[in-house]
Amino acid sequence: MPVFRIKEAAELLGVSDDTLRRWADAGRIVMTAGDSGWLTMDGEALAKLARELAEAGDQGTDRMVVAHSARNRFTGLVSRVVRDTVMAQVEIQAGPYRFVSLLSSEAVDELGLEPGMLVVAAVKATNVSIEIPQPR
Repeated sequence: MPVFRIKEAAELLGVSDDTLRRWADAGRIVMTAGDSGWLTMDGEALAKLARELAEAGDQGTDRMVVAHSARNRFTGLVSRVVRDTVMAQVEIQAGPYRFVSLLSSEAVDELGLEPGMLVVAAVKATNVSIEIPQPR
């Protein structure tokens, strides 16, 4: 099972290292000391927390985004893999964004995809719809 150091986990969740330490002290998350002595978090637990934060709309920050260029690549964690004999559905939580990819079960096996793994979702779309959010 993949494990992530505090700094990596914090970046993936969009929070500070200190926030993760406070959450660990409060019992919200579990950190363990890795072989090197660094505090680490289990990848599957990190993916679950990322999904919960996204569903709650709580990324641990009140900062407004003023500019962003994703370049269609989103680093995140595999949060779920559902498969049958031919096809698989892989869910990725990348900060507040949830991606679902449909691919062959053979591809999932070759990539060794499982919950908690760090991945990059590369998005190529031929159709993009635009929405106007309601003003605050």
